[in-house]
Amino acid sequence: MPELSWRHHTLIQSLLSRGPLREDQFHLLFKQITGKTPDNDQQVFNSYLLTINKALSFAQFELRGCRNQYDGRVYYGLVNNVSDDQSKLGTKYSVPQIALFKAIVEAIAQDSSAQGGISNISALNLQLENQAFDLPNFTIVGKVEKRTSKRSSPLLLYQSGGYRIPVPSHMPAAFKNFSKSHKEKTIAELAQDKWLDCTPDGFVNLGVRSFLDLRSWFRSNDVPSCEVCNEAGVKAELCSTEVCTVRVHQYCLKKMLSNKKSKKACPGCGTRWQSTTSNIEPKEEEDEPDTRTQDQPSSHKRKKSRLNVDIDLGPNEDSTAEASQPPPTRRTTRSSARQR
Repeated sequence: MPELSWRHHTLIQSLLSRGPLREDQFHLLFKQITGKTPDNDQQVFNSYLLTINKALSFAQFELRGCRNQYDGRVYYGLVNNVSDDQSKLGTKYSVPQIALFKAIVEAIAQDSSAQGGISNISALNLQLENQAFDLPNFTIVGKVEKRTSKRSSPLLLYQSGGYRIPVPSHMPAAFKNFSKSHKEKTIAELAQDKWLDCTPDGFVNLGVRSFLDLRSWFRSNDVPSCEVCNEAGVKAELCSTEVCTVRVHQYCLKKMLSNKKSKKACPGCGTRWQSTTSNIEPKEEEDEPDTRTQDQPSSHKRKKSRLNVDIDLGPNEDSTAEASQPPPTRRTTRSSARQR
């Protein structure tokens, strides 16, 4: 295991105490600690990240970079690379709180309009029955009665493919006592810890920490990816053609439409892209900051980010949620999404 200097330790401790940092904040912190600037000393910066990740791999942690799909900015943070029972014991959230978070993530990620958020009222009204039992790939299709000589008890009927499984419909006491006021406090706490982000117009979005930690979950749950960067298209623009499923992040779309060499058409069906992104002037493609922190030092330019992380909710010290830009006009159906 490589030996870490006090500078490495300071970088790690800063991310642990503050939570994910914007790229400019992390670069400023790096400059204050090392006296080097990542822009001018890219090799030194990559070397520090490589050394840190080699040391953290012993504890199955990693320093990662990701792009917030709401504001397009790059963030750096520490993530846990495993998800097991021991990791779950380290969370500060209760079982109902984790169930609510999972329900919100599923509602946002599985939205066919790729709006990237749900209303606060919808979040408070989410039912947690599906989260109470560990039945992956099964959905509730109805209720049945289990009759005995003395009494009958209701069962929820789960189905996946041709299989149906009846499960007792009674919820654990912790779920029964989890009221809307508890949900409101939980959402506020998750926003403070950067798992979620609550916008001024009353919507709940994913926080930057979710993008850092849930990338593997997005892939395993078949969340459609952006056609340009290949990352999950949680908040993205949709192709105007009804039968086309292509989606592109707004910042990827702006880059695509601004590049003189690229076609202003859908990569999937070839239809001219109808975008709500305005004031895009053709210009040469600019360099992007590299968000990868893998074993091999990377160049300053990149095409696709490949971040592999997946953890359960873990402890986070007092951290303040970064204000994200509020989402544009909400879309609730695929057809209404075409009329933008």
